[in-house]
Amino acid sequence: MSLFEVYPLYNVKPKYGEGCYVYDDKNIKYLDLYGGHAVISIGHSHPVYINALTKQLNKIGFYSNYIVNELQEKLSKKIIKLSGVKEYKMFYCNSGAEAIENALKLASYKTKKRRIIAFKNSFHGRSCAAIACTDNNKIQSKLSSQVDVSFLPFDQTKLIEKELIKNDVCAIIIESIQGVGGLDEPTTKYMKDVESLCLKYGALLIADEVQSGFGRTGDFFAFQKHKINPDIITIAKGMGNGFPIGGILVSDKIKEEHGLLGSTFGGNHLACSSSLAVLNVIKKEKLMKNASKMEKYFRKSISKINGIKVKGRGLMLGLEFNFEVKNLRDDLIYKKHIFTGGSSNKNLLRILPPLNIKRNDLDKFFKALNELI
Repeated sequence: MSLFEVYPLYNVKPKYGEGCYVYDDKNIKYLDLYGGHAVISIGHSHPVYINALTKQLNKIGFYSNYIVNELQEKLSKKIIKLSGVKEYKMFYCNSGAEAIENALKLASYKTKKRRIIAFKNSFHGRSCAAIACTDNNKIQSKLSSQVDVSFLPFDQTKLIEKELIKNDVCAIIIESIQGVGGLDEPTTKYMKDVESLCLKYGALLIADEVQSGFGRTGDFFAFQKHKINPDIITIAKGMGNGFPIGGILVSDKIKEEHGLLGSTFGGNHLACSSSLAVLNVIKKEKLMKNASKMEKYFRKSISKINGIKVKGRGLMLGLEFNFEVKNLRDDLIYKKHIFTGGSSNKNLLRILPPLNIKRNDLDKFFKALNELI
């Protein structure tokens, strides 16, 4: 039996990781500036993380959500406290796509409407409703096409109101910074306009923080820069530092009912332990502050190289060139042993390292980039 080949694989076989580095089967050391799609938030093999999971596994790793799991309550309170968002409740799941599915279902259930507004170049996941809200026709199916989605450009308020006035929109789903789409972001004025129009016309505002959440932008959530209050916040990726966990923060104005949502593995003991460890490290090591600090250093250093535009915030960054970056990305991996990410913008490299990366680590990237271009 062989694998169902859906991934264009790089010929690298990681065997272990430490901090911002990964080592392959030949013991070659790679600088990880991608973190497996922004998943590795506190670095590979962080001792706090390993100890937390080991300790929990020696107690109990899993049981169903029909019993009390005190770790779920502990984690939700810690997220609320560290993020500063208030009047939300948590539902746990396993991934970003699952978080999006639950958010959209809740919005439709609450409003009794079915149409969704998403945005050009968006990416929200690969399950049915999530992929329907993803602006990529190549990966759509007949099934996902049954979900009623309208795609709009950023920063055109009149177009939003033109759609909302039809009174059939259950939700607007938006990435405060687009990930796969290429690190574009709406203005603060637009985000505030979207929030007020959702209130006016009875649609729910869903902030997709799957990639940008958990401190990656220097704020706990990227939308917080705009001083808005979404109805639902989706989270995953950096939440567990590699252990599968996701969730939605649901505004108190959406009332829960038994059986409304469910997840077999969501919020299990090991998952909650992994995320609690991540939060402890983020707080103790001041990683949100480090993300902002490293962004400033990154921008200053890149400005010395001509022809590169920096996009994004914190340690969710994109480097946009005036040429397609596929060959550059290949050279970074195979010649310089540095992982970076691509995007639907073929001219852009995504930079999504662990939040505890240091200047000397980034300097290796700048040196490699200078030598390659």
